[in-house]
Amino acid sequence: MFLAKSKTGENVQVKAAALLITSGALVELSAADAREVVGYMRPERAKAGQVIIREGESSRNDFMALVLHGEVTVENAIAAAHDSMVVSVLGPGSLIGDMGIIDGGRRSATCVAATDLALAVLTREALTRLMEQKPAVAARLLLAMSKRIADHLRETNRKLMTFAQVSKALQQELDAAHGVNKRLLDQLAAQQGKPVPPSASTTASKSLPRGA
Repeated sequence: MFLAKSKTGENVQVKAAALLITSGALVELSAADAREVVGYMRPERAKAGQVIIREGESSRNDFMALVLHGEVTVENAIAAAHDSMVVSVLGPGSLIGDMGIIDGGRRSATCVAATDLALAVLTREALTRLMEQKPAVAARLLLAMSKRIADHLRETNRKLMTFAQVSKALQQELDAAHGVNKRLLDQLAAQQGKPVPPSASTTASKSLPRGA
């Protein structure tokens, strides 16, 4: 927990509470509730390059962290290339690991300290104590976290729909190009008085798998 009796600890706690209700974290939470929640969080520091959360990990999935200072890169593995891709860079006021603290599932992304970090960490054990000691605050916290996760899911669905539309447009262009190639081959064969080879029209262009 933050050392409330220390002036430095109190200042950090106030800053953490303010950052917890920004758009990158839990904007639906009230300032009063944020101060209560931060009282159950503990401050931690991480050096640049340190892995805070590792994708696929199931042994360290019982906490979430609020970035107080510094930047974190969020990376997803690319299975085909045996590599990873940075999907976002998060700064102060960003929340990481919130899905894991709720469902206890495997981590869905890797979070690495891009710079030295100051974090406020809420463990599942601390969340359980909050639920026992201040159930109303805990309920509002969980509702705010659920809203955040739902927003992410909606954004993911929107991106998937956009990808499906782009995939469909590309497929239509490939089908049109295939039709043009087939007509040209038919015309050329007719001019030469030769039948079109069975494989000529089918291999003229490659078709992408049709998107759902």
